[in-house]
Amino acid sequence: MARPFGRVFVNGASKPKALHFNDCRAAASLLTAVDRGLYARPLVASSRRALVLLSGAAAAEPIKLKFSFFTSDRSIIYQAMIKPFVDAVNNEGKDLLQIDVYFSGAISKVQAQQPGLVAEGVADLAIVVPGQVPELSTGVAVMELPGLFRDEREASGVFARLVAADTFSGFRDFVVIGTFMSGSENINSRKPLTSLAELNGQTIRVNNPVEAMTLEKLGAVPVLLAINETTEELSQGKIDGATVPPSMLFEFGISRLTSYHYMAHVGSAPVALVMSRDKFASLPPRAQEIIRKYSGEWLTDQCAKILAVRDAEGLAKLQSDSRRTVTFPSQSDEAAIQKVYASVVEQWASSNRHNRELLERVKTEIAKQRSNN
Repeated sequence: MARPFGRVFVNGASKPKALHFNDCRAAASLLTAVDRGLYARPLVASSRRALVLLSGAAAAEPIKLKFSFFTSDRSIIYQAMIKPFVDAVNNEGKDLLQIDVYFSGAISKVQAQQPGLVAEGVADLAIVVPGQVPELSTGVAVMELPGLFRDEREASGVFARLVAADTFSGFRDFVVIGTFMSGSENINSRKPLTSLAELNGQTIRVNNPVEAMTLEKLGAVPVLLAINETTEELSQGKIDGATVPPSMLFEFGISRLTSYHYMAHVGSAPVALVMSRDKFASLPPRAQEIIRKYSGEWLTDQCAKILAVRDAEGLAKLQSDSRRTVTFPSQSDEAAIQKVYASVVEQWASSNRHNRELLERVKTEIAKQRSNN
C-alpha cells in the first residue's frame, strides 16, 4: 500500500474524520471539493492552510543532484566545464531537476577521491582528472602525450569521440557527461627559466605520469601533484615551478609565486565530468533527456571555446607584465624539445600492443577532424 502523501481532518457530527491522499493531484482535488461545499462541514482553517502549503511545496520540489567540486566557482574549471552544463540543465529542468554544486571541496577536496564519491553515491556528479586517478588513467594517457594536437579544441574533440566509442574501460561505471582537454601546459618557475638548459634540475609539479616522463627527459625533476595542492608546495619551497596552461595560472595562486614562464607546450590534461550510472538510470525519462541534451559534444564545444579565449587572455596578461619573463623556445631548443616529445610518444606506444593501437586510433581521429575542418 502506498504511503499517504498527507492527510487533513474534516469536522463531522461526532469526531473529525481523517482524509488521506497520496499525491499532489489528490490533494488538489480534495481542496477543490472543499471549495465547492461537497463536504458537510468545512475544513478547520489551520488544516486547510496546511493542505495548500503541503500540496504546493510538493508540486514544486525538484529532484536534486549533488555535484562534488574540489575548488571554487571562480575557477576556469567551473566556468568552462561545469557552469554551462549546470545552468542549462537547471534552466530547462526547473521544477523537475536541480543540480546543486558543492564548491571548494565541501564534499572532498582530494581529486583522487572524486570518482569514488560518485561510484559510492556520496555525490551524483563530479569532475575527475584521470592523471590523478590510476584506475582511470589506463589508456587515457594517450591523450596526455606531447606534440599530438594543435590546440585544446582539437584534443577535446578527439577525446570526446573516443569516450563515446567506449574506448577507455575506466569510464564504464559512469555516464560521461563531458570530456575536456586543458590548454597546452607550459612550465612556470620561481627560478630563472629562459632556456632548456636552465630547466635542468628544477623541481616541477606535473599533472600526470606521461607529463612526468616528458619533464624528466627534458632535465627537470617531476612531482605528480594536484593543481589545488600546488600553491602550498610552491610557497614552502618544496617545488620550483609547475606546469599549467595560462588560463589556470592566475586562479590557483601559482602566478603570485612564479615569474618565469617557458612556453614549451608539454601536453594537456584530460578532464571528465561524470555521473553515477545508477543515479542516471533512476531519473524520469524527461530528466534523462535534458541531461543528454546538454552533454557530449555540445558541452565539449562550449568548454573548448571558453578555454581558448581564457588561455589567450592569460598569455597576453603575462606578456604585458614587465615583472615577468615569458620565453618561447629558441630554434635549437625547440628542435631538442620536439625530439624529446617524439621519444616519449614512441616509448609509451612501444610498451604494449594496446598502447600502439590507441595511438593509431588517435592519429586517425586527428586526421579525420582536420579533413572535416
